[in-house]
Amino acid sequence: MQTLWYTAPAASWVEALPIGNGRIGAMVFGGAERERLQINEDSIWSGGPRDTVNPLARPNLDAVRRLLFDGKPVAATELAERTMMGVPKTLRPYEPLGDLWLSFPGHADAHVQNYRRELDLDAGIATTAYTVEGVAFRREVFVSAVDQVLVVRVTCDRPGALSFDATMTREKDAALSVMSSNRLVLHGRCDAGAGLAFRGELAIEHDGGSLTYVGPNALVRGASSAVIYLAAATSFRHRDPVQTCGQHLRDAQRKGLHALRTDHLRDHRGLMRRVELMLPADPALEAMPTDQRLARVKTGQEDAGLSVLYFQFGRYLLIASSRPGTLPANLQGVWSDSMSPPWNSDFHLNINIQMNYWLVETCNLAECALPLFDLLDLLRESGRRTAREHYGCRGFVAHHITDPWGFTTPGDGAHWGLWPMGVAWTCSHLWEHFAFSGDRDFLAARAYPLMKEAAEFFADYLVEDSSGRLVTGPSMSPENSYKLPNGNVGVLCMGPSMDTQIVRELFTRCVAASELLGVDAAFRADLESKLRRLPQPRIGKHGQIQEWSEDYDEPEPGHRHMSHLYALHPGDQVTVATTPDLAKAARRVLERRLAHGGGHTGWSRAWITCFWARLHDGKLAHENFMALLAKSTHPNLFDDHPPFQIDGNFGGTAAVAEMLVQSHAGRVELLPALPPAWKQGRVRGLRVRGGIEVDVTWRDGKATTATLRASLVGRHMVQPPVGQRVVTATRGDGTEIALRPAADGAVELPFAVGKEVVLTLA
Repeated sequence: MQTLWYTAPAASWVEALPIGNGRIGAMVFGGAERERLQINEDSIWSGGPRDTVNPLARPNLDAVRRLLFDGKPVAATELAERTMMGVPKTLRPYEPLGDLWLSFPGHADAHVQNYRRELDLDAGIATTAYTVEGVAFRREVFVSAVDQVLVVRVTCDRPGALSFDATMTREKDAALSVMSSNRLVLHGRCDAGAGLAFRGELAIEHDGGSLTYVGPNALVRGASSAVIYLAAATSFRHRDPVQTCGQHLRDAQRKGLHALRTDHLRDHRGLMRRVELMLPADPALEAMPTDQRLARVKTGQEDAGLSVLYFQFGRYLLIASSRPGTLPANLQGVWSDSMSPPWNSDFHLNINIQMNYWLVETCNLAECALPLFDLLDLLRESGRRTAREHYGCRGFVAHHITDPWGFTTPGDGAHWGLWPMGVAWTCSHLWEHFAFSGDRDFLAARAYPLMKEAAEFFADYLVEDSSGRLVTGPSMSPENSYKLPNGNVGVLCMGPSMDTQIVRELFTRCVAASELLGVDAAFRADLESKLRRLPQPRIGKHGQIQEWSEDYDEPEPGHRHMSHLYALHPGDQVTVATTPDLAKAARRVLERRLAHGGGHTGWSRAWITCFWARLHDGKLAHENFMALLAKSTHPNLFDDHPPFQIDGNFGGTAAVAEMLVQSHAGRVELLPALPPAWKQGRVRGLRVRGGIEVDVTWRDGKATTATLRASLVGRHMVQPPVGQRVVTATRGDGTEIALRPAADGAVELPFAVGKEVVLTLA
């Protein structure tokens, strides 16, 4: 069952239920007497385009580097804070559109019976149902990506028993009026009228009864049913938001509720139903409300069905907050109720936006990644200027925060923002999109040009250290600090391990892309030369992968970031099979972090779960996944940083997929980290690199069958679970494929477009 459900209205925002179409999002509270739909439109941001380049940055770059090389991080940070940050160094926030309020006279809690509110993930519809004095009332809410409107259908089972008031509000910078066409219109401009223009327009159709407007309220009286349509637009995308809203409403009303709902279901289910995960369900638990099930998990009890629900909820949230043509999912997806949300609800580039998209390829939602690639395009022009004016480099660069206005200079402060890896990390998703699809047109036209420009920046930015190695800097291991032998504590440094791992990955993939495409031989040779001079990973005194170029101690050994494990996940430079010593050192990092209280934020715990999955430790992956549910999950299953931050939801879903199938190490690995608690189950529709979809069934903790469907011609190694072997491999027509297992049990199989290969395992 893919339904979140509750027996009472939401008492707080993190109990409300999210719906969305990528661009428009709403939180549905489910109040009986007074319903609140808190609404967002993804492009309502304070501020606007601006030049934040600091002319002092480039003249002081070498001085900051010298101080860092000389072991003077405090002085380097002070100089960088004065000279290298953006001007200004802060972003303006993402803002809500406003609230739609529906008031139902006589529906006070004392009169309500049989109450239930739910979110059907498969349908993308939030429903509230209850009875008052023997009359059954029902509200369905969805946001159509096909028709770009929010729809509320209100019904009752006694003709003429439906009466309600509708109005809209916003905290500031807006006015509400009634148009001559009998529509409520919420309109305004951000920043006290100086910023972006926004508009929300509402129309109501009713069956029976009457509709009148009194002040800023629409009054429906004595109806049998009603449909509310809401459109929203801003000047970010549209020259005329008035015309856009009007057109969307006219089109929706002409189309009608039935066709709107049918097309919404077809579109939404076309994405949701690509992947199915089944674990043994306990009927007694399935009969419990979601918040009660979560409360059980918080006491340490197992609930495999809730794990499945959480997994599919993550996929649902990405569908609802990131669609082709929208902005990418921000720190809160598309859902935020504050004019000054935590961290401005911006795009954080030092893990958070990337984590939002870790699930996108494996969990069969590849088109939902397109807004992330659009963001890279959006940052390109500003990022080129920052690269040139701040660092004297080619290419383009962005740091740890950005927004839809193209902010690319260092932000917040030197302790946080002087980290130039944002574009390079995000470019990894371009390569992954190609690796999963094999789409050479995408590689040539979109991925490689962006990757090349990102690599050009680092080809110029790298500097030689005292050992002749090429290192980045000034930079940092995101948000963490280190202690020098003299007791000084530093954040800025030269050549942190994560930077080197990302640069090595970027250069290596640019070399591979240029070879595949037959272009840029000279550039490729330059990157290959620089790759040979990058620092190699080191194992420190605790047996851990070093986080910095020197084996420093940490003032905060339980820090939430584990940046130096990038090469393990999401990267592929450290694997259990190919680099066992480094894999062991990565495990030591995790053990030390957790022993000192690590994983105390939702996204951090999700990342830890991914690490354990990559280390093929299903037991610890499952323990940390359950800790994510128990310690960092709100009643509506939103991730709790705290406060709410959506990356933990996406990271947790990605971690479940990593437990069940992996392909980063050059082969398809079946059930590489299956939790012992999930003794039997089935997964359908997960994707792996090379254009293959995978289904796996297992019983008593062992895989029994696997079906692989290819969209590309090729040969791939398939690795059975540890202790198992492939018994037979057959094509879809029943023809058997001859097997020649490798020493580790892996088998090489041929694949043809649109054809299945079915494996039996023992």
